[in-house]
Amino acid sequence: MRVLVVEDERRMAAALQRGLQAEGFAVDLAHDGEEGLHAARNGDYDVVVLDIMLPRLSGYNVCKQLRAEENWVPILMLSAKDGEYDMADGLDLGADDYLTKPFSYVVLVARLRALMRRDSGRRPSVLAAGDLALDPARRRVTRGEQAIELTPREFALLEYLLRRRDEVVSKSEILEHVWDTFDTDPNVVEVYVGYLRRKIDAPFGRNALQTVRGAGYRLAGDGG
Repeated sequence: MRVLVVEDERRMAAALQRGLQAEGFAVDLAHDGEEGLHAARNGDYDVVVLDIMLPRLSGYNVCKQLRAEENWVPILMLSAKDGEYDMADGLDLGADDYLTKPFSYVVLVARLRALMRRDSGRRPSVLAAGDLALDPARRRVTRGEQAIELTPREFALLEYLLRRRDEVVSKSEILEHVWDTFDTDPNVVEVYVGYLRRKIDAPFGRNALQTVRGAGYRLAGDGG
């Protein structure tokens, strides 16, 4: 899913971006508070990772401003400050979670997924369409009792489609959420949809992943 990382330490930000992308997230970066606030206001993000000590506008103020505007995107604050009052300040301003540096990357990913599940009733711990199931935490996909091996990009695409099962999603929406860009050739979506069909549908004689001519794709909620 789409993550905004607001972090002024560029090496840290780049490392977070690479790591989260490897886990199947689409990641945008902002390097100061004002840039982060603008991105969070205008981007369709599933979660924001927000450093506290930022130039131009602190993470505290970014969080405070978003909540004042009734923007309820889940926010996980990152900070070198580990005092209980610093943590309490962040949570009182509307942050959903708080992690101190240095942190365990495994814990960060788990907390992000937990925030995304908590944010909406549409974010169960295991996503399913009929007997097709995807477990984001365990990185596991099954059709009935049979495990299905997917590449990270295929996994991210299936996760996005499952979160929007029975909805028609366009190639541009998929590019934005799964590839983190509008610049990639839209035909790459068609290629990966074909890859997925050969793994989740064809071996089982099913038709869950459907093409809606002129509009995009739909994953049938009954699993096809």
